[in-house]
Amino acid sequence: MRGEAHGVVRECSRLAPLGTGGGSAGWGLHRMSEFTKVLRLSFALTAALALTACDQKPEAQKGAGNASGTAQNAPPASIPMGGSKSVTRFFVTSKGPGKGGDLRGLAGADAHCQSLAQAQGAGDHTWHAYLSTEATDTAPAVNARDRIGGGPWYNSEGDLIAQHLAQLHGAMSKLAKETAVTESAEEVNTEQHEILTGSRPDGTAFPAGTNRTCGNWTSSSAGSAQVGYFDRAGQGENPNSWNSARATSGCSEEAFHASAGAGRFYCFALD
Repeated sequence: MRGEAHGVVRECSRLAPLGTGGGSAGWGLHRMSEFTKVLRLSFALTAALALTACDQKPEAQKGAGNASGTAQNAPPASIPMGGSKSVTRFFVTSKGPGKGGDLRGLAGADAHCQSLAQAQGAGDHTWHAYLSTEATDTAPAVNARDRIGGGPWYNSEGDLIAQHLAQLHGAMSKLAKETAVTESAEEVNTEQHEILTGSRPDGTAFPAGTNRTCGNWTSSSAGSAQVGYFDRAGQGENPNSWNSARATSGCSEEAFHASAGAGRFYCFALD
């Protein structure tokens, strides 16, 4: 503002001296009036610019604060070993129970997850199998996504799989060949990449009578099972899906092995 005022003063200094004659006086008064207008306009513009800068600064600081807060609230991409609880909150079972699609129901599948985790020092979490069941005349459907807590989930190497359910079932899920390891951090054989889920892509159960759950995980013969590909590569309706790629041709161990499976399933910690 000072610079602008000095510029106006310099302009004023170039005005001709006011004379005593009527013509000279009129000319001088006209120049002084123009100068006053310029000066007022200069002050007004300077004040407006200052107010605009003041208004914008808090918004910029607020935006930066929000971004910082979001980054601080996001779970880390990996967590170190040696904390108060084991880092493992997700794994692919290193083996199935050995009876095809008969997992002894959801309770039997959960017990298998808990046993495998316990053997690797991760039994301090409560484990559930990522499996859906279809509705029957005596029981409602169960959605796999409703059984596994809210996240975040880390594999047995401490790497983040997903922050929450929406990410797990969305395009930003990190569940893939490199991260879908067993409870002992071993890689899963890609020739056995079919993983039992009985679920649709969003983690919900199929309609009653669809028969994609091997009799709600009690059959080792009749029926079929919906599977996903942990390596996100294969055939079927959704060849890149980790949880809902295709249906098997049967529920026996032989049927699973014939189509690149081994009765494996995903285990997630609720806490």
